[in-house]
Amino acid sequence: MGCVIGTLFAGYSPPCNPLSLFAIFKPLNKELQWCQVPIGGSYRLIDVPMSNSINSGINKVYILTQFNSALLNRHLTRAYNLGAGVTFGDSYVKALAATQTPGKEGKRWFQGTADTVRQFHWLFEDERSKDVEDVVILSGDHLYRMDYMDFVQNHCQSGADITLSCLPMDYSLVQNVLLGFHFSRASDFGLMKIDGKGRVMSFSEKPKGDDLKAMAVDTTVLGLSREEAEKKPYIASMGVYVFKKEILLNLLRNQTIEAYLFNDYWEDIDTIRSFFEANLALTAHIVDSIISHGSFLTNSAL
Repeated sequence: MGCVIGTLFAGYSPPCNPLSLFAIFKPLNKELQWCQVPIGGSYRLIDVPMSNSINSGINKVYILTQFNSALLNRHLTRAYNLGAGVTFGDSYVKALAATQTPGKEGKRWFQGTADTVRQFHWLFEDERSKDVEDVVILSGDHLYRMDYMDFVQNHCQSGADITLSCLPMDYSLVQNVLLGFHFSRASDFGLMKIDGKGRVMSFSEKPKGDDLKAMAVDTTVLGLSREEAEKKPYIASMGVYVFKKEILLNLLRNQTIEAYLFNDYWEDIDTIRSFFEANLALTAHIVDSIISHGSFLTNSAL
């Protein structure tokens, strides 16, 4: 396994829909990017994937920002000694805005995850990235603890061009208080279908009804017990990916896409309910801090 670089998405443009996440969270992110919203007391959402990266040995990180990034840049500078080269030696943590894209592309915002990668493909062609073999792509608004090197190791051993980290998901119903109806939690995620070897065959973005039922798979393929697989017949994308660098630079050719099972706590902080419950969950039974083994909560119980 060669050198690995991390790319973290830390912003999106505010949509116009009054029921959108940006509008719903406006009291929290009026002047902040969503990934900078406080979580677990003094931490920020972006500290979760940053802590995961650093503790996984990934010390070359690009953070791609969009709007309202001034306070985020200040937080990154203070927390990670941005660009000083003291904390990370010959490695780096660099924040890059959409408007830093060369040429006329730098005159418009990112249009989505894929467009962000496309606009910044030149990063991976840079001389400083010549030794990079794999690129881990992360989101800045999820709460979980994960060793990315286990993920990358699985990716290398499988021989896949692209590996997606996924979470087994059940059909439990959740009430949407704002809109006044119930929906399946599985319908709130992008779901994947896999073959008997764990290779991704198809993907459906937030399916509902018959489309949702059609996405059920045998999750024992990924290592779940028969009993757990019956309870969790869906595989949800976590928004965590690893690419071979040359594949990322040439996405038009055929690729082999593999699923990687992460069967542990993970929460997408995309609703007021999930934000509230995730903060409370951090106090339920603390043995080790989810943020860092080096915090004052290590080996303590609450």
